[in-house]
Amino acid sequence: MLKVGIDIGGTKIAGGVVDADGRIVEKLRVETPVAPAQLADAVIDMANHFAAHHDISAVGVAAAGFVDGDRGVVVHAPNIAWRNEPLKARLEERIDLPVTVDNDANAAGWAEFRFGAGRDVDDMVMLTMGTGVGGAVISHGTLYRGGHGLAGELGHIRFIRGGRPCGCGQNGCLEQYASGRALQREAGEIADGGGIGAALAELRAEKGAISGPAVSRLVLAGDPGAIEALRRVATALGEACGGFQAVLDPQLYVIGGGVAELGADLLDPVRLAYGTSLPGYGDRPVAEFAIAELGNDAGLIGAADLAVTRD
Repeated sequence: MLKVGIDIGGTKIAGGVVDADGRIVEKLRVETPVAPAQLADAVIDMANHFAAHHDISAVGVAAAGFVDGDRGVVVHAPNIAWRNEPLKARLEERIDLPVTVDNDANAAGWAEFRFGAGRDVDDMVMLTMGTGVGGAVISHGTLYRGGHGLAGELGHIRFIRGGRPCGCGQNGCLEQYASGRALQREAGEIADGGGIGAALAELRAEKGAISGPAVSRLVLAGDPGAIEALRRVATALGEACGGFQAVLDPQLYVIGGGVAELGADLLDPVRLAYGTSLPGYGDRPVAEFAIAELGNDAGLIGAADLAVTRD
């Protein structure tokens, strides 16, 4: 049975035809239009293209935002002008297939649980370190959605009281301290300080800005300033995981997003901070940490699988 999964990102829309084992049969990628109406058109065109060439049973769409419990309305999307957007109904008007809508981090987490790094556990938490911090919670083999469908927004836990302003309208959210964007910010502050920030300052002078991939390259090259920037965001993430453990008690944390490509360089300081922040450390079971396996395809794979899964 084939399904379509479409992952709406800030710069691209990635879609694919996915089989029952999570394998991608065909994949397409287009730029994300700026106008919300054109964005819906792009999703519809992609879904109908796949349906014309494959025997498709359902379409799943993953979007960055708060999605209601019926998996049809995008209540709030921080990077798209959607407020109470009836996306499912809008798409089904022009796609002759059942459509479900999910939060993008939930979709990615579900894919990792079903087909990736979490396939051998029943309880896991997925955290994606991208522009923000996305979260997904799997409890007893079920994607936890909460009473209104909006659970799992772990990046919007208030991490620092009175901290940095966040796009969600609050201050001090975890994603302001543990995301790819936070890594760039920390690198910039270290560059301003001189000393170990010399290479970062030189990079900024040459390129005009310090990109996340550039920081990652410096980490792999052993640059002390870049390593310190990574340590700061990894520490924030690990400390948060210690708190999440007290509430959710997962067996496994799966870390995804661009920063996760650093592998052990990221996970080692995350584990250290987790241990120092875990209530009852030394006297209780601890979670394992793993890097996500499905990369940028996780969102579309998870959206496709959730389109036919009543989790």
